[in-house]
Amino acid sequence: MTADTATVITGIAELTTNTDEWGTLGTAALVVEGDRVRWVGPESRAPQADRRIDIGGRAMLPGWVDSHTHMVFAGDRTAEFGARMAGRPYSAGGILTTVDATRSAPDSELAATLRRLRDEALRQGTTCVETKTGYGLTVADERRCAALAAEVADEVTFLGAHTVPRDTTADDYTDLVCGPMLDAVAEYVGWIDVFCETGAFDAEQSGRVLAAGRARGLGLRVHGNQLGPGDGVRLAVDHGAASVDHCTYLTDDDIGALAGSSTIATLLPACDLSTRQPLAPARRLLDAGARIALATNANPGSSYTTSMAFCVAIAVLRMKLSVAEAVWAATAGGALALGRDLDAEGAVGVLRPGSRADLHVLDAPSAVHLAYRPGVPLTWAVWRHGDLVVCPPEIR
Repeated sequence: MTADTATVITGIAELTTNTDEWGTLGTAALVVEGDRVRWVGPESRAPQADRRIDIGGRAMLPGWVDSHTHMVFAGDRTAEFGARMAGRPYSAGGILTTVDATRSAPDSELAATLRRLRDEALRQGTTCVETKTGYGLTVADERRCAALAAEVADEVTFLGAHTVPRDTTADDYTDLVCGPMLDAVAEYVGWIDVFCETGAFDAEQSGRVLAAGRARGLGLRVHGNQLGPGDGVRLAVDHGAASVDHCTYLTDDDIGALAGSSTIATLLPACDLSTRQPLAPARRLLDAGARIALATNANPGSSYTTSMAFCVAIAVLRMKLSVAEAVWAATAGGALALGRDLDAEGAVGVLRPGSRADLHVLDAPSAVHLAYRPGVPLTWAVWRHGDLVVCPPEIR
């Protein structure tokens, strides 16, 4: 169902707009015209429109913005997960298992998995998604993964520096990432990322990757501080990266650096649970003045979920965030982690006149139910770019 004409949506019991400090409107209405929100306000003042939809006292919020996923892959790591649940510690070494499977898979298989996961996320209210390369690790395989991702994702990140392949050294492979591999993928990607971690890439190698990406006009992202304290946060802040992701092990200096910067700390709580790592210090970050995002880290090894609602529930129940803070991090925070201006025309993560009409309606009267009823599928309707893409029978 497309938005060819103006539609006024009424019966919104609670409308999360993110236009001020985690603000909401009660008994609200909203007008969609084309792919934009054209009006937001009290239902009593709602303008006339070509069509009227009453959502029956349900809550509406911006579509989820999932700013960290790895959806281009083949294969399965169930055995690794089972071993981890039996007590084997996570070391990220299983990445090469997925690399082997991905290199062997035809484009059709990779594309089918990517679209399946993207559609799965959309059915749960995720209307803007980033995904990365990083399971090819050859020039040809990284290029084809980037090309496939560009057909589906809102944002594509080059993560050739995910891990060091077999039969090479970290320095030699870094040279390949910064040269021929970057040249091969540049037309398909908007971002470059690096796994700055013991056993992956050190600070010097990571800095080379970021500098090469900046020279090609790409935005910067960093995987950091996942497996232990390290240089990832400092590197991200020093290079002006849009985000540093994981942030599981942070020192007071790391938190202070993030609070004094524009870099978003993207937290991946489903990954922390799946790897039996500590949960990232979300409360300390917010209290210090840093800005955070929540994302799924959807991938076959350490976080095989596309559920942003699950991440929000963990953040509230275990990371000491309020529901409003967690919802903001999973919407507006994700947009900021992707370098999106919340005040721009076509913005995501917010609902205001001029923003992209990405709407997520819950089958509940308030967003509190996301944590109050964890694990329950609450998505009732979804608009993306103004199109009603998840549509309950009541409004067909």
